[in-house]
Amino acid sequence: QVQLVESGGGLVQAGGSLMLSCAASGRTFSSGAMGWFRQAPGKEREFVAAIDYLSALRNYADSVKGRFAIYRDMVKNTVYLQMSSLKPEDTAVYYCAAGGIRGGSRSDPSTYDYWGQGTQVTVSS
Repeated sequence: QVQLVESGGGLVQAGGSLMLSCAASGRTFSSGAMGWFRQAPGKEREFVAAIDYLSALRNYADSVKGRFAIYRDMVKNTVYLQMSSLKPEDTAVYYCAAGGIRGGSRSDPSTYDYWGQGTQVTVSS
């Protein structure tokens, strides 16, 4: 059974930084991708960032380019999302996802097979 456990969320002032972590257990991922999505109240889940496991190719949503960085630690089977210059509109529950072994768009939630429980990020103005 694959489990993804997020941590690192919290309350931060606008302009501040947070780092989210997603630790995977139950399986060592050697292909596919891991990604971060977020969902604000009353809105649909949206893509934030993804990283391919083998190539480390990264994709980012336009809204976070230049502010967020995704990277992975293959030894720890963990993916991180470093968030800087946070804005109130970044407030959401952030979800980690893993999958995409059969390909698929990294920004499409349906590409992913496994999801974490989510961690709340709140940015105050």
